[in-house]
Amino acid sequence: MTAPTPPGTALDASRISVQLYTVREALAADLDGTLARLAAIGFTQVEPFGLTSSATTLAPALAAHGLSAPSAHTSVIGADLDAVLAAAAATGTTLVIDPHVDRARWTTAEDVAAIAAELNTAAQRAADAGVTIGYHNHEFELETRIGGRPALEVLADHLHPAVALEVDTYWAVVGGVDVPDLLDRLGSRVKAVHLKDGDGSRDNTKQVAFGTGAIDTGAILAACGNVELGVLELDDTTGDMFTAVQDSYTNLTKALSSGVPA
Repeated sequence: MTAPTPPGTALDASRISVQLYTVREALAADLDGTLARLAAIGFTQVEPFGLTSSATTLAPALAAHGLSAPSAHTSVIGADLDAVLAAAAATGTTLVIDPHVDRARWTTAEDVAAIAAELNTAAQRAADAGVTIGYHNHEFELETRIGGRPALEVLADHLHPAVALEVDTYWAVVGGVDVPDLLDRLGSRVKAVHLKDGDGSRDNTKQVAFGTGAIDTGAILAACGNVELGVLELDDTTGDMFTAVQDSYTNLTKALSSGVPA
């Protein structure tokens, strides 16, 4: 159960988004209807996935439902950056996050430095277009240790200041780190967080509405003082996904506005 959120946290209801991967099946079946349901819940912002392949269709649909996409997921490393930036321009996205670099590339300090170099190069080009490049973790970037430290923190050491991080707080827990401590160490580089709940296992179907699982979401929210965007997400769940999304939104906004446990 979520603990009270201390006053002064940077997040509030206006800084809440939802990762569209959460409702990917509904989105594929009915784009407009799905966006309308998210807007009816109260969302004004969403985080698209696969932006380079979806931007043309998504951009007018977002506008029609009063939704913006300040952040989005799409491959950056090894991708056509011109296409990435064109997609971001179409949706008005200013934070483009690479959602995954294969775990085989996270085993040595040299591997991680090479990932950082690719992100740095992309970020320098993207800056001219008003876009920030970022990276989103899973569990293995925290689980893998290099010199006794999580590989994600080694990555951060090599990143240009212009490169952001989006910390997936659930997968960081699965990766074995104390998330508030991690957020403190990474500091202002963390521009966004994925907020999700569950039993803390690798079984995506065990994820539940935010504030109703085993994750100490209150402590995580309290550590989000530097964070600009909180993105609700469920990779999967049992039961109705939209009910879980609605409950997540209700619990999170209540916790942020009043400090009452969600």
